[in-house]
Amino acid sequence: MDDFTHKVSSRMSDFRRRAESMMERPTPESTLKQEQERKRQAMAAKTERLRELRLAKEAAERRADTKPIRRQKRKPRRIKCY
Repeated sequence: MDDFTHKVSSRMSDFRRRAESMMERPTPESTLKQEQERKRQAMAAKTERLRELRLAKEAAERRADTKPIRRQKRKPRRIKCY
């Protein structure tokens, strides 16, 4: 009986190991969702980086446009001599 019990428990442990390994494996659906999430995060990071670059460029352009305007020197008045 001891040998029979050992075989049954051995089979049960084999089934248990297989079942646990199947539960641990990522399903194609979960890996797809993970891949989509990684792509979404990468796109969001890229968008944020490009937005920061655009805002910096616009700020630099505004600074270049708002340089103080120098007053033109007035021409000296001509005195009319008759």
